[in-house]
Parts: sequence; C-alpha cells; structure tokens
Amino acid sequence: MKTKLLLLTLTTLCTGALGAAEAPKVGAPAPNFSLPAADGKTHSLGDFKGKYVVLEWFNPGCPFVQKHYKSDNMQTLQKEFTAKGVAWLTIDSSAPGTQGNLTAEEAKKQMSELKMGSTALLLDPDGKVGHEYHATNTPHMFVVDPAGKLIYEGAIDSNASYDPADIKGSTNYVKAALEESMAGKPVANAETKAYGCSIKYAH
Repeated sequence: MKTKLLLLTLTTLCTGALGAAEAPKVGAPAPNFSLPAADGKTHSLGDFKGKYVVLEWFNPGCPFVQKHYKSDNMQTLQKEFTAKGVAWLTIDSSAPGTQGNLTAEEAKKQMSELKMGSTALLLDPDGKVGHEYHATNTPHMFVVDPAGKLIYEGAIDSNASYDPADIKGSTNYVKAALEESMAGKPVANAETKAYGCSIKYAH
C-alpha cells in the first residue's frame, strides 16, 4: 500500500513538473493576456497586434525602479517610443499586502506623480501574467514585435546598479532592441539577465 502511495505521489509530482508552463522564448509568440488598468479599462496584448509592445514589470517602492523613474530615464524612453506608435504596458504584479501593490486609484495617482508615459499601467495582483512570463525582477523588460513574437527579454540596461549616475554610461537594451528591429536588423542582445528587486508574488 505504501509503495502504491509513493508511486502515486511521484507520478503526480512529475506530471505537475511537466505541466508547468515554460518561460516564453525569444523568437516564439508572446503569451496573450488581459489585465485591468489604472483607468478601469481592460487591456489585452492582442489589442496591439501590428504594433511593437514593451512590457515593463514595475514596483514603485523598488530602488532599481526608482533609479529609472527619478532620473526621468524610463519616462523619456516611454514617451520617445509611444510617439513612434509603440504600445508600452507597465505591469504591477505585487501581491496585496506586499511592497508595490497598487489599487486602481493608487495606480492612477502613481502615473500622474511620476509623469509616466506608458500606454497603460496594468494590475496583476494574483501574479498570473508575471508567472506566465516568468518575470523575476522589477524592472524586467520584454519587447514584442508587430507579428506578436518576443524579440527581447531581460534587463533594461547593462549596469545592474540602483545609482542613477550609472545610467549615462550604460547600454539601454530596450532602446537598442526597438531601434534595431524597426530598422529591419536582428536584435544584437536579445536575451540578458534582468536585475532589480524580486517581484513580490503572492506565491
């Protein structure tokens, strides 16, 4: 009886591991999703097919996120590329009761205070979309091309510090990926290691 129970447990564990969603790979279709935004509307990735889309994982309390917002680096990037027709979706996957979790009202206030240039600030408190993308840090960046394929995944830039003074000498991987792809070139650094605060998931 014990042997049968052990086998059943092992089978269940193996099946669970095999059934776990793999991280989306560069060159493969980006997983579709729908999330509510600060403005109360629901936005889906599929709504932006035919456009470049940037996904930016966000936690306003994280010093690595603050590095890019207090220096206006993130907002400048958002405004530059949304002006070129890129959809920029900022996503907050912090669970209720953890650092960075925002209600719709708080998210709206955050967008105004930081003068964010995002297309929308999306709320993912149960972490479903964050887990689907295997997003690990804030900021963790993804770029999707007009065909819906993932062309970049990783860090915002080449300097894993929280000091705004380091931005100037860094390579901005997101900017480079968008510019290269828009010019019909392959993305030179399509995958890098995201840095920053760990995302405060519920589980």
